[in-house]
Amino acid sequence: MTQQITSSPVLDIIRESQIEQVLQSSRNHDASRVREILAKARELRGLSMDDVAVLTGVSDPELLGDLFATARQVKQDIYGMRLVLFAPLYVSNLCSNNCLYCAFRAGNKAVKRRALTQEEIAQETKILVDQGHKRILLVAGESYPNEGFDYILKAIETVYSIRSGRGEIRRVNVNIAPLDLDQFRQLKDSGIGTYQLFQETYHRETYAHVHTTGRKRDYDWRVTAMDRAMEAHIDDVGIGVLFGLFDWRFEILALLQHIQHLEAKFGVGPHTISVPRLEPATGADLASHPPHPVSDVDFRKIVAILRLAVPYTGIIMSTRETPNLRRETFALGVSQISAGSRTNPGGYAEDEDIDSSQFSLGDHRPLDEVIRDVAELGFIPSFCTACYRLGRTGQDFMDLAKPGEIKHHCDPNGLSTFMEYLLDYASPATREVGKRRIAAALAEMDDRPRRTAEKLVAQVQAGERDVFV
Repeated sequence: MTQQITSSPVLDIIRESQIEQVLQSSRNHDASRVREILAKARELRGLSMDDVAVLTGVSDPELLGDLFATARQVKQDIYGMRLVLFAPLYVSNLCSNNCLYCAFRAGNKAVKRRALTQEEIAQETKILVDQGHKRILLVAGESYPNEGFDYILKAIETVYSIRSGRGEIRRVNVNIAPLDLDQFRQLKDSGIGTYQLFQETYHRETYAHVHTTGRKRDYDWRVTAMDRAMEAHIDDVGIGVLFGLFDWRFEILALLQHIQHLEAKFGVGPHTISVPRLEPATGADLASHPPHPVSDVDFRKIVAILRLAVPYTGIIMSTRETPNLRRETFALGVSQISAGSRTNPGGYAEDEDIDSSQFSLGDHRPLDEVIRDVAELGFIPSFCTACYRLGRTGQDFMDLAKPGEIKHHCDPNGLSTFMEYLLDYASPATREVGKRRIAAALAEMDDRPRRTAEKLVAQVQAGERDVFV
């Protein structure tokens, strides 16, 4: 196995020697160099690997403050106060891999195994719809019941089929095992939004150490999954690292190399980057003792640096983190969050069960409480799915995002979906906070998007649903 990996033709995607050289040469840069990089970042054109490597070494409190302030400005300039919400839907914790950090690993006898039936998936989906969710991330361990990959395709169909009251799931994203090209084409035809897959760690030696058996042990099969997905015309893909397995500075630069590879080959990089940290998991001692722990300060740096390096790529924050840390990262660069999450199959109907969950949660609050908190912080909770449904994905999305045009769509759509939630699902306290926030947001808008937003919000208040531009 080691010889096969070493001779792989995909070594050009992640070039470890280059990363090590860049990190070595970035040491001992003075404050003027840091400020020069931050000034470059404010131009909203991204940063080079050399730039990013310098920022990873920032520790001076004043420069750290400058870094965070710049990230806040870039986040505001591109995304405004929108924060997209979703929920994960775990349909199975069956797995054929042995990943030392994961509760779902095949050799873990402490976890309760379960694959939901289609009827149970429908029940879980209805609960999420009745909470007010419009988009979900369908998640499964990397092994399926007897029908194989068809199980996932049926699950997606089931989710889309559910209607309850005035609600439905409008976008299904998926986080599942890497597929071959024909399977990716089937996944595309199923109507998914984003295909999400984490490399976990880009460091080959660490990867081999923590993935002991199963198909996932094949580093190259996993790192080339996004190539196959995009060749199958899935142009919204999401990548990520499980921070704590290896040095986070290396991982950020490897993420950039992966992004550069996709941009060079397909003309566009990933739609999103996820930034999970290792959290305790049943039967997985490594998860409770990360080999390379990431402090809260460094975690905030990771979010801020990624926001500056790839300003138009969404950053996803899960409920692994505590409410306080999640709040701090919203302004630094996070653009999507999960809320009211369960990471065990059947968790919405039967509540959280740590003995069948993938990892421990840091934020246990229900969706309504999260939305109220987000609104009180000055953000607009958004359930918008318009870009995917109108074909504004991949390069088409970037063509609107980079000149700033996307805000003329996203801001009004975000407000209309927020008003839907307030009228159909919110508690009285959240409805009051939310309506005040919508009024304030409209007052802060430029004339053109405000007129569009006012029209959409009025349509929702008059009884229409799922209105967007």
